[in-house]
Amino acid sequence: MALDPHTEATLALHRFGFGPRAGTIDKMAPDPRGALLAELEQPGAGAIVNGDLLTSAEAAQAGRDFRMVRKAAKLGDRVQGAANQPGAKPQAPDGRMADPAQGAPVMRDGGLAIPQQIFLDEAKARLAAATASDIGFVERLTWFWSNHFCISATKGGPTLWMAGAYEREAIRPHVLGRFADMLLAVETHPAMLFYLDNARSIGPDSPAGRNGGKGLNENLAREIMELHTLGVRTGYTQADVTHFANVITGWSMVPPRPELPRGGQFTFNPRMHEPADQKVMGKLYANDGFNQGRAVLLALARHPATARHIATKLARHFVADNPPSALVDKLAKRFLDTKGDLKELAKALVTAPESWATSPRKLKRPGEWMVGMLRATGANASDPRPLLQAQNLLGEPLWRPPAPNGFADKDAAWIDGLAQRLDIATALSRRVGGNLDPKAVLDLAVGPLASAQTRQTVTRAESRPQALALLFMTPEFQRR
Repeated sequence: MALDPHTEATLALHRFGFGPRAGTIDKMAPDPRGALLAELEQPGAGAIVNGDLLTSAEAAQAGRDFRMVRKAAKLGDRVQGAANQPGAKPQAPDGRMADPAQGAPVMRDGGLAIPQQIFLDEAKARLAAATASDIGFVERLTWFWSNHFCISATKGGPTLWMAGAYEREAIRPHVLGRFADMLLAVETHPAMLFYLDNARSIGPDSPAGRNGGKGLNENLAREIMELHTLGVRTGYTQADVTHFANVITGWSMVPPRPELPRGGQFTFNPRMHEPADQKVMGKLYANDGFNQGRAVLLALARHPATARHIATKLARHFVADNPPSALVDKLAKRFLDTKGDLKELAKALVTAPESWATSPRKLKRPGEWMVGMLRATGANASDPRPLLQAQNLLGEPLWRPPAPNGFADKDAAWIDGLAQRLDIATALSRRVGGNLDPKAVLDLAVGPLASAQTRQTVTRAESRPQALALLFMTPEFQRR
């Protein structure tokens, strides 16, 4: 049965965006699907333009400088402690201690260490992009791909310093481009190479390997095949993983030292590269340095198993835990027909009738749900720290997935956190609810999707903050 325009617009905002903002339901109602398609055509869609944010290389340099200053400070403490021991000789007034990063700041204004401030600045920019967008479809696609090609800041070092820049540099420029281009950008980004241990992977017969290097690491090769492209149990073998791991030896990062040109950037190091032809999934790839790895990635990007893996994940994320097979088939075919054109894939998603079923609706992940509350209330999020803390509490810490397969995309992973969501909804509602009319927010946020029971629950609340908190816990607001 066809939905009326306002109901379809509200569903579109929740399912494909971050939920309504003031006026967006009425704005989309004349043509909800057309509005989604139009967002894909906006100039600069998906980009974050902010001159204050650091590139990955700059972030790596800043993180390295911070680490050196901290090490120097610890050394100074030990020297001073030794000087205070009985019988110790006096130190010179300046301590005679060389500081390899002399003058580099340890803290920024506000008392945050440099790596934490870099992370916070990136989080603030990301949150602003989600809350300010009319619909948020492109931003939701960005979040999807960032989770698909996830890294984890928990590993520290470059993954902490570069987490936000990685998303801006490797994901956002390609979110409406070609999958093969995004794949190459992701797998050659220093943050990914560090996260999955490829930066120090050395071919056994390479010059570095023959000189006693640490040897081959298969982590990145395995995850590219299992998670990023083909999916599990799709015909590749352990031998394919090993051969592919040899192919991408030498894909590394220039150490972020000030004296090195291109410090903190990707490099292909031929001394670490295994100098041999390699057979991956039945095809022989000639030893052609960096291009050998690029050729394997292109073949993986165009493989039918990759098309089905991506189609299934995309349909599961936006539509249902167990997506309709007809929808998966359509998306996989579109992926193959367009050679992985992600804009065309997004168009196929929103124009497929199977994408618009009203039931069952998926539970929003914590980050999406919290952005939805901000959009519905117009709350100020100039300081993202409370929201980051709430995400931690709800089990979805920003850029810190528990494993290389990212955060789960099924309801079962998030249903146990509903009690904590009530606490967070209550805290936000107490902060902003005094000046808001809950009935108006209900009409703005869930509009025609609201059941009679939901309207009754909001109407009978004892206070405005309580009414808002209860609204944010309703199925209509929690689900997409």
